[in-house]
Amino acid sequence: MSAGRWPGLSAERADRAGYMFTLSEAFRRRIVSVWGEEGEAWLERLPLLIEACAERWALSIRAPAPDLSYNFVAFVVTANGTEAVLKIGVPNPELTTEIDALRAYAGGPVVELLEADRRLGALLIRRLIPGMPLSEAEEDEEATVIAARLMRDLPIEEPPDHGFPTVEKWALAFDKLRARFDGGTGPLPGRMVGKAERLFRELQRSSSCRMLLHGDLHHENIRVDGERGWVAIDPKGVIGAPAYEAARFQHNPIPGFLSMDDPRAVAQRRVEILASILGEDRMRLLAWAFFDAMLAACWSVEEGTHCQYHLACAELFDRTVE
Repeated sequence: MSAGRWPGLSAERADRAGYMFTLSEAFRRRIVSVWGEEGEAWLERLPLLIEACAERWALSIRAPAPDLSYNFVAFVVTANGTEAVLKIGVPNPELTTEIDALRAYAGGPVVELLEADRRLGALLIRRLIPGMPLSEAEEDEEATVIAARLMRDLPIEEPPDHGFPTVEKWALAFDKLRARFDGGTGPLPGRMVGKAERLFRELQRSSSCRMLLHGDLHHENIRVDGERGWVAIDPKGVIGAPAYEAARFQHNPIPGFLSMDDPRAVAQRRVEILASILGEDRMRLLAWAFFDAMLAACWSVEEGTHCQYHLACAELFDRTVE
């Protein structure tokens, strides 16, 4: 099947809707690798899904975003001239919790959700202009201050009767890893997996409150808006201790963090800033960073992707956290 064709959609209908785009083979392979036959079927339906969203929300489709990853994303304009972003993914719990998190965070420092349809797996989000990611900030210390202020202002109390996952549920990935390797840890060092499991239990016992966290608040998911300043995008929506929100940021951006002149010194400067602004203990922040890097490595093993980067980050934090 050619990457430049939309199966199941005539050229006339595609031209009328304005989305005769090219889907890269890399994007197609990624969708199929994650979702298998369901992903293949979704790719077949995608042109019709785009058309359904365009008709339902009166959208003029402009162009797809560059470097599509796990969702189709396109720049659009609404009937009243609002610049927006259309995001369509294979319907799954993570996409649902993103919709719920955006609704829960409404009014806070997060991108505005205009419309959503769980059945279609579609979200319509107000476009951030210029939309520059925090990874383009000139100074790492400046970026860390910006991120820390967002971490301080974004979390809200755990909503009642919610359907969000918990950090405890995420941590079950370690149990799955051991089950897969008959009690072992496969390509991950057993000592480091055991340390992550121990630290997680200790951090959970000593956490006094639980909040709705973004769950993936790193440099690429913090973007600037000309009217509102720095805001968060793509929340995963997870319930956990407030200090965990800083974990993902500490071993990002990927792969830039480990390419810095002295990533260990960078990590130390970051945690001092984060601790000061968030009012958290620096050792707890480093412990959460170690746990999260090992969790990411565990997920990589589960997905069959490379775990070396996350493991290297965990090793860096391992030298500091007892």
